[in-house]
Amino acid sequence: MNELPLLSALVAVPLIGAVAVASIRREHAEAARWTALAASGLVAVIAALVAIGFDYSPDAPWLQFTESYAWVGAWDLNLSWGVDGIALLMVLLTVGLTPIAMLAAWRDLDSVKRSVPAFFALILALEAAMLATFLASNVLLFYFFFEAMLVPMYFLIGSYGTGPKKQYAAVKFFLYSLLGGLLMLVAVIALWVNNGGVFDWQTLVDAEPMAAGTLQDWLFIGFFIAFAIKAPFFPFHTWLPDAGGAAPAAAAALLVGVMDKIGTFAILRYCIPLFPDATQKFAPWVIAMSVIGVLYAAFVAIGQTDLKRLVAYTSIAHFGFIGLGIFAFTQEAAIGAVLYMFNHGLATGLLFMVVGFLTIRRGSAQIADYGGAAKTLPILAGVFLFAGLASLSLPGTAPFISEFLVLLGAFNGTFGGNEPVAVLATLGIILAAAYVIWMYQRTMQGTRNPVLDEMPAMRRDLTVREKALVAPLVVAILVFGFFPQPLIDAAQPAVDNTLLFISGSPEDLPAAEGVTNE
Repeated sequence: MNELPLLSALVAVPLIGAVAVASIRREHAEAARWTALAASGLVAVIAALVAIGFDYSPDAPWLQFTESYAWVGAWDLNLSWGVDGIALLMVLLTVGLTPIAMLAAWRDLDSVKRSVPAFFALILALEAAMLATFLASNVLLFYFFFEAMLVPMYFLIGSYGTGPKKQYAAVKFFLYSLLGGLLMLVAVIALWVNNGGVFDWQTLVDAEPMAAGTLQDWLFIGFFIAFAIKAPFFPFHTWLPDAGGAAPAAAAALLVGVMDKIGTFAILRYCIPLFPDATQKFAPWVIAMSVIGVLYAAFVAIGQTDLKRLVAYTSIAHFGFIGLGIFAFTQEAAIGAVLYMFNHGLATGLLFMVVGFLTIRRGSAQIADYGGAAKTLPILAGVFLFAGLASLSLPGTAPFISEFLVLLGAFNGTFGGNEPVAVLATLGIILAAAYVIWMYQRTMQGTRNPVLDEMPAMRRDLTVREKALVAPLVVAILVFGFFPQPLIDAAQPAVDNTLLFISGSPEDLPAAEGVTNE
């Protein structure tokens, strides 16, 4: 199985599917929906084959299923793919959320004059770009798809979004990400020049470590700012509330559930192995940014009046925990950060979809337009409460073990222990309880808004389709809440290999293996 081009297929199938769906005429919307869903289902099957054939043992090669194909011979550039345990979790999250997001948006475009085939083609193109960033083992190839994913998300927000500021949100998202990408491009070129024209990630990792100093510091900054904007970390976060608030629910679930994780994934894949000294040098600053982000975003979330913007701010707080876990440089915290990336995608993806169900029924995302909705929407209200409790890391849900490991590892951080930092971050848990419970109380409990009784849609509980798409997320959140070991087993070897660049000897890394096709 390792000799099959499965990683190339993971990128190619959704791209081909996007082209096929885009070629379907607008009046054949139903055919476009089913073709897109079939393509995303095939991608999920291929990802399952990768997961089954993946070697989870500690002494396995860092990158597995590696492939390399000649791209630009004059510059010795190859289309190189490879997957480690961290990337595998992100791939599984992507291929799991994409068809669910499609089902969530199945009928949302029926009442608007927008092309259904174009919408589902954009979703598939976005899936392909996200998968390519997780699988790329060539720095330039990663950069290409890192930027390419901006295009489908820009049109999903600007053309299919909601609210009077959707165009503003789309442009702001694009410009912020483009600025970070341009800084990264400068750093990529400088890295290429400094390493004798090498873009291959494995070659760069195996080479003599770059000397500590000004050049490594600037290269780290160029990469990190691009990743911090994508994540988003405080203070690079301001595009997310606008984009998350304006994007259609399905696109918002993919934006916050998967796309933002590319920033934190890339810090683990590129910043730490390629710039270990600079990573340690700037770690105290990043930890400070992360803790500020946890507290700031939680306080701002409490004051939000828009459901989608509130969920977006909760994600900024969660990314503060992920940043703290990465830069604490302990095994517990790093594994917790990786699990947080995966589990946050499940919980926030579910929360955004439930919010989408509400806003489609009510025609508004304003919290004040609800009140007492649980009386006629008991199942939807129950799923909403479950998603909110998972988002605040209630014990028994998957995000809890992630947050627990991050805080546990932060107490024993590299810099002689980060007890004050961990204590401050823990306050974010209390604030999370406040904004989640208050959000639920204002929308689902209390005196019923009489306007809701005049709206037939607000008396229609979850449909069979909606139950079918939320059920896998609910089950996954519960299963990984009580049994997170499979996630830990997948992530731990890659995490240990990454931390060797901070606290050990990179010479101890396992050798890579795979097939090369020139």
